[in-house]
Amino acid sequence: MNSRRRRHDIAMSPELLGRLIDQHASALVLYARQWCSGPEDIVQEAFLKLVAQKPLPTRIVPWLYRVVRNGALSAGRAERRRRNHETAAAQQMATWFAATESTSLDAETAARALQGLPLDQREIIVAHLWGGLTFEQIAELVGCSSSSAHRFYVAGLTALRERLRVPCP
Repeated sequence: MNSRRRRHDIAMSPELLGRLIDQHASALVLYARQWCSGPEDIVQEAFLKLVAQKPLPTRIVPWLYRVVRNGALSAGRAERRRRNHETAAAQQMATWFAATESTSLDAETAARALQGLPLDQREIIVAHLWGGLTFEQIAELVGCSSSSAHRFYVAGLTALRERLRVPCP
């Protein structure tokens, strides 16, 4: 058996993995950043793939760069598809608040006030008012009772009224 063959049979040791991460992770992150916005995740996945390789690649560092490049390109494409899809969906959706002649409340102010609510209240208000879900459906979705969902909804509406200084009906 020659030395090259034995190299392939060697499993990834924790020491070797640690050295590779210390020596190359930063450069791999920088390399991946040109294609995607989450390069750290791509590099971490590359090292996980390396650990799973049986046998180890003959030239580990170029192999890591190839895996990082492929992963970053794929992640970048997915990000662009998602962004394009979200932009198209946002353009097709009705705005959250429709301006009427009888109100002095503008949609941007109302949207900012809604964004300022705690997530649990905002999620329930949006699901109920714009999603049309019942409080029972919302309770199942967020993992609480229907009475708790209703309480969050009422608290959120109260907070919105206070922020917007809208009189109660």
